[in-house]
Amino acid sequence: MESASDNGGSEQSSSSAQSVLQTAQVLYPVVLLLTFIISAGIHTIVTSKTEEELATPTVTGPGGKPLPITKRRRRHQASQIDDDANTRGFAWSVFLYLTAAIIVSFVANGAAAAVHAMKSSRDAGFTHVWWCGEQRIVYIVGSAFLYLYVLITLLEWRESPTLVHGIFWVLGLAGETIILLASAVTISDGGYLTYLADSNSDSDLEFWDILDLGIAGIRVCILIILVSLYGAIARKRLEERRFLDEEAQRSDSDEGSPLLGANSDDEGRVNGHARRNIQYGSTTRDPRRDSNIRPNEQGTPQQDNEAAFYRSDKIPHKTWFEYCRGYSVFFPYLWPSRSSRLKGVVVLCFVIVILQRVVNILVPAQLGVVTDIFEKRNIDKVWFELGLLILYKLLQGPSGLLGSIRSILWVPVSQHTYRALTTAAFEHVHSLSLDFHLGKRTGEVLSALNKGASINQFLEQVTFQVVPMLVDLLVAIVYFYIRFGSLYALFVSIITFYYLYLTIRMGATRADQRREMVNADREEEAVKNDSIMSYETVKYFNAERREFDRYGNAIKKFQDAEAKVTYGINHMNMCQSVVFMCGLLVALLTCGYQVSRGDRTVGDFVLLVTYLNQLQGPLNFFGTFYRTVQSAMISGERLLELFKIQPTVVDKPGVEALKECNGHIKWNEVGFSYDKRRTALQNLSFECKPGTTTAFVGESGGGKSTVFRLMFRYYNCREGSIEIDGHDVKDVTIDSVRGFIGVVPQDTILFNESLMYNLKYANPSATDEEVFDACRAAAIHDRIMSFPDGYSTKVGERGLRLSGGEKQRVAIARTILKKPKIIMLDEATSALDGETEQKIQSKLISGKFGEDRTLMIIAHRLSTITHADQIIVLHAGTMVEKGTHQELLALNGRYTAMWEKHCRAERAAEHARDATRKAKKLLSQANLGNDGYNSMLSSAILPTAPHSPVTTADEARDTDSVSSHTSDSTSSGSESTLQDDAPENGEGGPNKPAESARPPLYSYPSESSAGRSTDASISP
Repeated sequence: MESASDNGGSEQSSSSAQSVLQTAQVLYPVVLLLTFIISAGIHTIVTSKTEEELATPTVTGPGGKPLPITKRRRRHQASQIDDDANTRGFAWSVFLYLTAAIIVSFVANGAAAAVHAMKSSRDAGFTHVWWCGEQRIVYIVGSAFLYLYVLITLLEWRESPTLVHGIFWVLGLAGETIILLASAVTISDGGYLTYLADSNSDSDLEFWDILDLGIAGIRVCILIILVSLYGAIARKRLEERRFLDEEAQRSDSDEGSPLLGANSDDEGRVNGHARRNIQYGSTTRDPRRDSNIRPNEQGTPQQDNEAAFYRSDKIPHKTWFEYCRGYSVFFPYLWPSRSSRLKGVVVLCFVIVILQRVVNILVPAQLGVVTDIFEKRNIDKVWFELGLLILYKLLQGPSGLLGSIRSILWVPVSQHTYRALTTAAFEHVHSLSLDFHLGKRTGEVLSALNKGASINQFLEQVTFQVVPMLVDLLVAIVYFYIRFGSLYALFVSIITFYYLYLTIRMGATRADQRREMVNADREEEAVKNDSIMSYETVKYFNAERREFDRYGNAIKKFQDAEAKVTYGINHMNMCQSVVFMCGLLVALLTCGYQVSRGDRTVGDFVLLVTYLNQLQGPLNFFGTFYRTVQSAMISGERLLELFKIQPTVVDKPGVEALKECNGHIKWNEVGFSYDKRRTALQNLSFECKPGTTTAFVGESGGGKSTVFRLMFRYYNCREGSIEIDGHDVKDVTIDSVRGFIGVVPQDTILFNESLMYNLKYANPSATDEEVFDACRAAAIHDRIMSFPDGYSTKVGERGLRLSGGEKQRVAIARTILKKPKIIMLDEATSALDGETEQKIQSKLISGKFGEDRTLMIIAHRLSTITHADQIIVLHAGTMVEKGTHQELLALNGRYTAMWEKHCRAERAAEHARDATRKAKKLLSQANLGNDGYNSMLSSAILPTAPHSPVTTADEARDTDSVSSHTSDSTSSGSESTLQDDAPENGEGGPNKPAESARPPLYSYPSESSAGRSTDASISP
């Protein structure tokens, strides 16, 4: 009895141990894989958060969310590199070899099982088939492939081995220990690790079991060494990094900055490249200063605003979490939070996606049922099952009924997200300050603005294709485990895992090739656009062949890069097919063998084939998607960079609008600099009373345009204050200040619309009669009416169909329509003749349009500002003289020297015009026309050279320089085109003698000595 009881207890103990062993063998690779994936994801998130804490981003994006930082190399990173080099020395090699030894041990287990099977089958005369058990096959094959991937990560991951590997080895040691102990208990109780199809035992079984047990023991020893070695290295790393962190805290190094921040060195270089010398520089944001004080108020120079729009040769290394965190800035625009209807549509679309996943399982399962019915020839049930199969097929796929309904429902959601994202980007660009627009590359900004559609499409693909694809793969593994067993689940897992890994790995290695192709494509477009835009320049220099060659070289460079990408794609497709077909072959051979033995039905085989083929579609899509995701990431990065740029001049919190304005301007010791190394304005103080005219003169770069830009609040002054009617402009809103100021810039830009549209742009509610009155005041109404389409005339891109003088007069009329209290003219009449300029200014000053308006003028022709109430002379950013015209002449200073030079230039210009008229008259009398030159007639008519008027050396030099300019401006053609103004009347009359009397030095030049229109043609 006791013996029987002992035998029963032994059998129960052996059965329990064997049950634990089989369960552990199945769960071992599954638990290790899930642990590795989860720990890797958590490690990525924790590492990213640590870096974010070291360098908290101060730039916010849409929705007020902090934007991700750009990691910049730390000053102590060299020590980390040395640490990595040491780690990847002897110890790193030990990790590699030990992990490879574990893989070899599993291969040895598999080889032992194969040899055992062949030997047992041969000894039994091939009448009995030995089978080691499905659980053991899953354990050996799954663990071998899993440790193979771990070995690959040791080779590829930076700073490997990481904590993820340490956790994996510890858990692997625990699992191997459990399997070893369960195996030992099974053998000691008389059980066997192997399984024989018949009940006959074999004396060799003990040898095979002991062999497997010995290999398992070796594997446990290797894992103990791995865990111990990693623990020692991890402790050393922790101590070194703690020391380096303490070093970093003592230094003033900045661990990170926004992507647009520039790391400049002492030689004026930004990000390793020479700094662009932009006159109106930009200012950087300093997070250490008060949040209410903007960078420009502190005068901090901004390094380079276009740094975000470079075309890098390599894609920056980022983890998946960093990408998700970066793209999260777009989510507030993509989610229809304000529309309950659209939110309901989104929920319904997700329900449809879930139903599609269910249908994907039902189709192959139903096909297997129909196959079994046909095999059994049960015709009565086949019609109903066939109907279900047809219904499921009708619902399946993106083009099926469910997919089509989902696509139709998603249209308004997609339109909402596109509209929200693109309008937000467009509004953001308009909200940026002038410093960005002066330094930007228009093509790059427009390219970034156009990425809203690609981001919308990319996120839609992720939501409705990538995530469902991953769900399908996970469901397939679970379904195969339930329907076919753990062995088939292992096959699907290996196929899926290594297919995805191969796609990602090969796609990543070819990322630089794709970036090279994208850059070459942009370069080709740039060359083409540049050549077409410079059409006239190409013709001037007969450079067509040079342009053809340049464009051809750009195309060749693009095609070379494209060929590399195409070769890489085809290579990846072949590798993907090999991986999938190998897995499919093994699964089909196994299932076919089981069908031949009667263990499975033909329907099971059809189900297996159908489901695996169905999985090939999502896997192939992932390969295609991953190739396109790189371009989408580039697009998203560029738009994200655009969102990162913040305006440098913004309203203070809680400021009120300037409700009324009388035009009283006061500057109090204003100081400003675009770059802290060079001062633009210094201690500038002046006052402009309402209704007065203030003119600013001085050499180029003296600070005149800077005064206007500070006045219009393109920038904030660094020192002092600017007041309008007693209000500091910083204490009122920017829009309210600009609403009372009208600006006529030197370079007028018009929209490619009609003249009426451009004129009413300043005041859309203005009537046509008000537009006509403003154009009459700007001396442009008659000219517009002479055009075939009048005010409906299209002005062309940037107004290029109009001449310079016409554009300036349109700009003046547009400013008049705005009805501002302060008018600023920045060389606004430089392309007009003196008479027209005086007429316009007289109407702006004393006419009905100039009543109670404060006028600020920048002019180089001093004769046009002698009427000003005060003239401010600027030199190197400081005010050197101030007063009326007569007061400044009495000072006999810088303004006097400028006036004398101006008078000499006017006299020289008049002499040049007189000489031109005489020459034309004499050439006409000499019969120099279309019939050619007649020497017999001309010799009797052409006089000898007249005596030149006596001039000083300085006057002669001024005469030469101005004469050449005047001859160019007066030799324009007289074709009646949109680019030519009408000829001035009264151009004829008696010629003034060459020896005309010199006007008084300080007198105002007469109308006859005023410069003629530079945009009017002169008839002979």
